[in-house]
Amino acid sequence: MTDSSRLPPGDWPDMQPGWVWLCGAGPGDPGLVTLHALNALGQADVVVHDALVDDRILSWSRPGAELIYAGKRGGKPSAKQKDISLHLIDLARAGKRVLRLKGGDPFVFGRGGEEGQTLVQHGIPIRIIPGISAGIGGLAYAGIPVTHRDVNQAVTFVTGHDRRGRVTGVDWAAVARSSGVIVIYMGMKHLSAIADDLIAAGRGPDEPVAIVAQATLPDQEVLETTLATCAADAETAGIGSPAVICVGRAALLRQALDWQSLAMGSPPRNADPLGLGRPVEDG
Repeated sequence: MTDSSRLPPGDWPDMQPGWVWLCGAGPGDPGLVTLHALNALGQADVVVHDALVDDRILSWSRPGAELIYAGKRGGKPSAKQKDISLHLIDLARAGKRVLRLKGGDPFVFGRGGEEGQTLVQHGIPIRIIPGISAGIGGLAYAGIPVTHRDVNQAVTFVTGHDRRGRVTGVDWAAVARSSGVIVIYMGMKHLSAIADDLIAAGRGPDEPVAIVAQATLPDQEVLETTLATCAADAETAGIGSPAVICVGRAALLRQALDWQSLAMGSPPRNADPLGLGRPVEDG
């Protein structure tokens, strides 16, 4: 069943009828799709995809495959999670080869664990295909590394709301103390309250913040700001969801590592944004 013509030589797995493959499509740029995902797209009878999966990726589906939209977007009419999971079960029981395609990584704030557990409980065989998470890949496209020896020894990934959509369900005081760099998914709606909670827990008002919207796509936008002003600055700039937010000194490294600007011939704004006063290799 595998279309080996677009894959390098290898023992690529076959998708069997009645199986559901839970697959990450990466943060947006089609070039960040894994070979296992490409293999799955070439075999699936049905592709059940999220809102943030790029149309160019969907175009790689095999001819005749059914594409089913199952996007969930905050504040907009969306399919209920229970209905999505039950639909996957019905498709598998009908003998379809089912690809559940999610933006980023299915196990990083993507509800892949919930869907996978439901499938297993109903006797549906599954395969998991990880993807590049937006909190890592999206920030990398903005020139922001989530770890740097001179900045942090830990990074915290957190969602901007709990399962009921409330910011109060997250212990922001604990998050503030957890590590030098905080990466926030789905936080734009509650950004003002999140920033206030982090400052109240001891993070500095002037702490660097970077907001990356439409990460890895041609219309990517990056806002460099501070914790105290990030919500107002985002509103002024018209930056909304989907976006990933980086809180911490790692955001400063964009001044040196904005590789997309460097590729266009622009010099780095600051080769030593951390103020180390020495070459990094001397560290």
